Amino acid sequence: MVRDVTPVTRVLVVDDHALHRDGARGILAQHADIEVVGEADTGEMAVALVGRLEPDVVLMDVRLPGMSGIEATRTIRDAHPDVRVLVVSAYEDDEYVRGALQAGASGHLSKAAPGHELVDAIRSVVAGRSVVRQDVLARLLATDADAPDPVPVLSERESAVLDLLAQGLANKRIAGALHISPRTVERHCESIYTKLGVHSRTEAVVTAFGIGLLRGPDAPH
Repeated sequence: MVRDVTPVTRVLVVDDHALHRDGARGILAQHADIEVVGEADTGEMAVALVGRLEPDVVLMDVRLPGMSGIEATRTIRDAHPDVRVLVVSAYEDDEYVRGALQAGASGHLSKAAPGHELVDAIRSVVAGRSVVRQDVLARLLATDADAPDPVPVLSERESAVLDLLAQGLANKRIAGALHISPRTVERHCESIYTKLGVHSRTEAVVTAFGIGLLRGPDAPH
């Protein structure tokens, strides 16, 4: 008899404080679908370990000795675009959050968040969704609304893809909803990112709301 096997998400924890790394490991050890495969206390070590350990998700602190978490995120995403980076930081200043999203992070989570939110956030980014707290997102949108940059023109299909990105749908579900292939969705996403001058779906949605390409009360989460 063939049994269903639950996919295990491989996680690399990056933080220069051992106490925080131990805390994350303890929380994630309680869940059979998540495995901590390594730890790093610097950005340089994180970059090296991603290549060796091939994690699915990297939990990245922002302020690290040497290479910052934002620099490490950008380096990891450039070399390993399939790896999701979730920034987990005590710092929620707009510059840190925006910098992380511009570097390609799938989201930002406060270190003060309860353990179940960390677990949910990991599962969300693996599913292709973005994780940004609503009040933080509102601040970014308010700031971006003052930007004078011209609004780029998206094709009808790109606009449809962007709408579904804002709803938090992963590429496979977008493909099904629009009756196109996942690879075609990826191409539309790449085009959207280029036109908006961004590097990730989270940043694309934040930017699109800020310049008026997306409207409505619902924001990505």
